[in-house]
Amino acid sequence: MSFRWVKSLFAQLLVAVVAGVLVGHFWPDVAGHLKPVGDGFIRLIKMIIAPLVFCVVVTGIAAVGDIKAVGRIGFKAIVYFEIVTTFALLFGLLVANVFQPGAGLDIDPATLDPKGVAAQTKGGQLPSIGDFLLHTIPDSVVNAFATNSLLQVLFFAVLFGVALAAIGKDKAPLVLGFVEQLQQVIFKIMGWVMRVAPLGAFGAMAFIIGQYGLGTLGTYAKLIAACYGAAVLFALILAVIARFYAGVPIWRFIRFAREEFLLALGTASTESVLPRIMAKLTEAGCSRAATGLVVPTGYSFNLDGATIYLSICTVFLAQAFGVDMSLGQQLVAVGILMLTSKGMAGVPGSSFLALSATAAAIGAFPVAGVALLLGADRLMDSMRVFVNLLGNCVATFVVAKSEKQLDHDRMREALGVAGATPSVARV
Repeated sequence: MSFRWVKSLFAQLLVAVVAGVLVGHFWPDVAGHLKPVGDGFIRLIKMIIAPLVFCVVVTGIAAVGDIKAVGRIGFKAIVYFEIVTTFALLFGLLVANVFQPGAGLDIDPATLDPKGVAAQTKGGQLPSIGDFLLHTIPDSVVNAFATNSLLQVLFFAVLFGVALAAIGKDKAPLVLGFVEQLQQVIFKIMGWVMRVAPLGAFGAMAFIIGQYGLGTLGTYAKLIAACYGAAVLFALILAVIARFYAGVPIWRFIRFAREEFLLALGTASTESVLPRIMAKLTEAGCSRAATGLVVPTGYSFNLDGATIYLSICTVFLAQAFGVDMSLGQQLVAVGILMLTSKGMAGVPGSSFLALSATAAAIGAFPVAGVALLLGADRLMDSMRVFVNLLGNCVATFVVAKSEKQLDHDRMREALGVAGATPSVARV
């Protein structure tokens, strides 16, 4: 009997997630003490994200050597993000209006305690568009790395890479060589960190189930079903985009990156897999420049799962209070969410802040009503994480294809698609 599966990271993660659910359900007191285990693993990943993003972006831009191409990649990525996230918001509204997850609840606002929302948001607020854009420019390069501010690191990395390409990599071989060697060192560290990934997934899942309980599934059954059903349908739409535009069978890619997707689900964090998913996209034929620019930017601008959740919850809350939102109010809500969703990454309780701002702006239901979601929000993490991650992967394939920086032979070889031919090393 072969025990080769024991060495498989996917099998280890699967066992860890299932064990976390069981411990959280049957021994919630024990599970409450396991939060540092999951948090510790995510901190290990965050430790290498900033230097890895810097190295990948700089070497990718230097390898392409075309500054105009870099500008086109960035522009196409932003345009794609805006189109897809707007569609995701409208798609969420459609699902909520058809499925009506909040109908018949008849919630009395007086029974809700808004203090719970304040505890989740920790007194924070979403930045304005101006503040958000200004925050992408670091006041200190050292501070950008020290605070692990991904967009600031990306901003500096793009400038550094473009400057290196403008000078010419032949004129700065020591600089480029150092960055490439540093990247190899970071990847080696990442390999060591991933050995404890099952432990991190176990601790995170046990804590989530232990704190919120499986009983919450029954209380919010219709809302959860609506959100996860919308996630499945949206994933199918992304699969169609990937297949018919980029020529990528996305389900094969999910199988290829199954360890990363399962780890993201287990830890309820896309950050935990950022280094690995960038490596997998490069292995699957995307250029380093496209991967390095699109994926980190997408972590702030392309939160498809979060936007679907926000639009569904906006209609859910109105329905729960017996309010029939007009089409105009729903479109206004979409406009507000288009703005607030861009500043969500890294803000504590960002979904509650975005929904509170929307409630205050449209006046369809009381702001305190957002507290109704306190019990269900964490149970939606898996849905949001999966769709966010899948959306950024598809975006990378689409942008790479549009710039002719998607090696289809390499992609077919990596994904095990028939007709693949051995590929050469690519830039």
